[in-house]
Amino acid sequence: MKFYFPDSQDLVSPTYNFVQDEYSPFRVRQRDDRYAHEVLARAPYHGMLVSKSIVDGSVKGAGKYTSAQRARLYRLGVEKFFRLPDTIESLGDNGAFNYADEQVPPVSVSETLDFYEGCGFTSGVSVDHIIFGYERDHDFETVDPAWAERRLLTLRLAEEFIGQISDQGLRVEPVGAAQGWSPASYADSVRQLQDMGYRRIALGGMVPLKTVDIMDCLAAIDEVRGPETELHLLGVTRVGSMNAFAGYGVTSFDSTSAFRQAFMDDRDNFHTENDSFVALRVPQVDGNPTLRRGILSGQISQKDAIQLERACLKALREFDRSEASLQGALALLADYEVLCQSKKSYGAEYERTLSAAPWTACECTLCRELGIEIAIFRGTERNKRRGFHNLSVLAAKMERLPVRPTQRSNSG
Repeated sequence: MKFYFPDSQDLVSPTYNFVQDEYSPFRVRQRDDRYAHEVLARAPYHGMLVSKSIVDGSVKGAGKYTSAQRARLYRLGVEKFFRLPDTIESLGDNGAFNYADEQVPPVSVSETLDFYEGCGFTSGVSVDHIIFGYERDHDFETVDPAWAERRLLTLRLAEEFIGQISDQGLRVEPVGAAQGWSPASYADSVRQLQDMGYRRIALGGMVPLKTVDIMDCLAAIDEVRGPETELHLLGVTRVGSMNAFAGYGVTSFDSTSAFRQAFMDDRDNFHTENDSFVALRVPQVDGNPTLRRGILSGQISQKDAIQLERACLKALREFDRSEASLQGALALLADYEVLCQSKKSYGAEYERTLSAAPWTACECTLCRELGIEIAIFRGTERNKRRGFHNLSVLAAKMERLPVRPTQRSNSG
């Protein structure tokens, strides 16, 4: 099972000073900063997925790339831009979520192929239009006409996509996008894509589905799937079900969930193989909106806030070196939580995190180098490194899954 990590220009600076919380004055971001596959001893993914909307922008506005970064990607190609080793593949797509509200995709097949070929992607997904809805028993006659039209449009664009690749002799591997609203509709999409010549198919629109619904769809697809056809799950991470998914022909998936949980989740910030922990929230005084407002209004002393912030960090570092007590560190965290006017108290969770000290048992490069710093919820450099750590945990979980042979479809 291969895991692809969707790019959103997530890098970290190897020269960042965690004690002073500052960057080197000589830092050049694209030249000096590093991707997850460069800072971890082992790459935590088999491939990177890059969306055209992230690079070129979409109807929702500019993408994540500056004009200079975009030009550099097109000039160097995806392998040199991301400094990819030979073991990491590249997969391009359109980022259909960014134009989901439009009646039709605002990008043509030709524009998409220009992006894939211009950047030198290993594989590319055909242009699709997401169906936001799932009704297991809706047949093709009773379904919402808008859903039906999106599915048919996705299929028409897929036919044009693989046709242009063949006619122009392009190098990119075609990956057909399948959309649907039910097991039967997904299965019919896969059947049609196979008839067009696709042997690798990406299943879209499944992110909000329950695992049981995904399994129902995969079972229906398996009735028509050829034995050589491989499936990719777009945006779906269900590690506990991956072995079952593999039994129905799923060979790859992509997701940012493990990475984003490091700084977006309320509690599951630091992952281990069998558990997860809350990160220790010590926001920067000059970066916390509540503290800034309190300081500007005169309700909070900036000097006192900075002193308490520094005292928290000092106590956590000393605790990590066994030079300070658990209760002392917890008391300072609680005081800073009150000062920040936090809407939630994490006292019990902090005690659990500090008592377990999961970073001390982790073998990943980042945990060994940073110690407790990686468990502190504070600024992009720590938070993204924790996200990279989570990716390494996901990779380890995937490696430990039992190997299950792909079921042969009835059509094989």
